[in-house]
Amino acid sequence: MSLVFGSLQLGLIYSLIAMGIYISFRVLNIPDLTAEGSFVLGMAVMTICAVGGHPVLGILLSLLAGGMAGLVTAFLQTKLRIPAILAGILTMTGLYTINLMVMQGSSNLTLLGVNTIYDMLGGLLPMAFSGAKIVVSLMFVLVATVILILFFKTNCGLCIRAIGDNELMARSSSMSVDLYKSLGLMISNALIALCGGLVACDQGYADMNSGAGMLVVGLAAVIIGEAFIRRRTILAGLVSCVLGSIIYRFILAVAVSTRIFPAYAMKLLSAIIVTIALALPAYQYYKENYQLKKRDRHA
Repeated sequence: MSLVFGSLQLGLIYSLIAMGIYISFRVLNIPDLTAEGSFVLGMAVMTICAVGGHPVLGILLSLLAGGMAGLVTAFLQTKLRIPAILAGILTMTGLYTINLMVMQGSSNLTLLGVNTIYDMLGGLLPMAFSGAKIVVSLMFVLVATVILILFFKTNCGLCIRAIGDNELMARSSSMSVDLYKSLGLMISNALIALCGGLVACDQGYADMNSGAGMLVVGLAAVIIGEAFIRRRTILAGLVSCVLGSIIYRFILAVAVSTRIFPAYAMKLLSAIIVTIALALPAYQYYKENYQLKKRDRHA
């Protein structure tokens, strides 16, 4: 049961990074590589705030810090005309130093004996702490999902979606593309930083190397979720992120628990899972082509 509870809780927490990547990758149609930097930034900010006795403030500041990271990437893209991939890499590289500064020069900060957001909210619930952590994680996911659904129904949210669908048409409609693109990237990275903050609270420390591979983790959740929910609405997209993240965590947990793969093979497993998920449309294409040719031969 610990495998189920652990996978469910981690899946819920990491669904926030999946939502962030979904917004940049699917809604805005931008390959944003800032994620690995903003994830650690959220961890660092949350840890410093929790150590200072302000875990709730840590949530707000994690969101704000992630939003600022997204704004920097957007500025590089929209005002300095730097290609999207390069802008993300530049911000991610710069964030390495920023994160070290936030963590006061230390590459690892512990939350041992510190009151985190899980201790605060989990202590209010009449259940075991492991179950309370799942409920608290679910609360964050539900709140984020509802806010995002409502936001993307507003005029501002619809403009962001229109830019992702057809940027040229959006520009010809006198839409402020740069403004909405910046807003979308800010929301995306704010969610990713929040995810980093919650992960720090869950695992009890913040580490500078925790961001490595986070982009693949989020992308895996998005791709796996879309394999089950194919509708292209915002609601379906966000739900598929949550579902994909939970399934992804279950796959990893089962793979590690069978002892076929050592614990340090997580990154390789992630890459293999994403590759398989990305290859599914190609498999479907070859399968349909084969059936078509077979039908023609018998005709």
